Amino acid sequence: MTTFIKKLAAPLFAVALLSAAAPLVLPVPAQASEVKYIVNKQAITSYDIDRRAAFLKLQKRSPSEAGSDMVDQVLRSQEIARIKVNVTDAQLDDSYKRFAESNKLTPAQMDEILNKAGVTKAHFREYMRVQMGWGQVLGMRARSEGRMSEQDVVQRMMKEGRKPSATEYLLQQVIFVVPAAERGSMLGKRKREADAMRARFNGCDSTRSFAKGLIDVTVRDLGRVLEPELPSEWSDQIKSTKAGGATGVKETARGVEFIGVCSQREVSNDRVARMVFGAEDASKNEGGEALSKKYTEELHKRGQIVKR
Repeated sequence: MTTFIKKLAAPLFAVALLSAAAPLVLPVPAQASEVKYIVNKQAITSYDIDRRAAFLKLQKRSPSEAGSDMVDQVLRSQEIARIKVNVTDAQLDDSYKRFAESNKLTPAQMDEILNKAGVTKAHFREYMRVQMGWGQVLGMRARSEGRMSEQDVVQRMMKEGRKPSATEYLLQQVIFVVPAAERGSMLGKRKREADAMRARFNGCDSTRSFAKGLIDVTVRDLGRVLEPELPSEWSDQIKSTKAGGATGVKETARGVEFIGVCSQREVSNDRVARMVFGAEDASKNEGGEALSKKYTEELHKRGQIVKR
């Protein structure tokens, strides 16, 4: 969960305590809204801004920032789509549930509080989706900006007296494809099939023979991947899985899938050092706030933003 979302916990829990006495704030019907901004041909309406103003009140921020906050969110959402970063519904559901639980609430109670506050569940979930995707985009940008020349790497190793190492994983991806049109009816069945295959997994050599009798199952050899390169949505599971084992089954945009860890080994070379040093430098940037601000300003400069 991002720093941005964590900051909401205290005020939202306070709202939960007062929810029984809080007046019900009904959202303005979407059809009555007016277009207030157009950001690269995408409209932001007064309805969107009213939801964000209510949300900012929960964060103890000024509702007057709602318009600019929504412009920033739309710019970031468009950049997330451009780079093809995907936050699945399953990931969003899990984050929403964990956030509710961190405030000692059930998801249903969370829904009620958000609606009473005039925020709405849909608005908050979209905020979470963009923050989760934006975190991945910032990570990619930080790694890109943190690339060092071979000379820089050698000088830093000599200065610090160390040569970093990282775990290298040989990975295999198993996808049980679920067409978007059949997701509602097929997802549960495919998940059970994936769980059954994962239970039999005992190394990457036999995966394709297991998959032969199954319909619409894709096995991909992902090759060797260094720990800093692991995708954020799989990183923790892969690192906690022993060689010859498989991660848990996860719902994704393609269907349901798991990752097999064929083997792993410690590697120490200039490429690893460059990645480790870059990651360390990026982590010093106080949660990426400065990078986020810089990146968002760039999106403003190259975007077309019209205020109505």
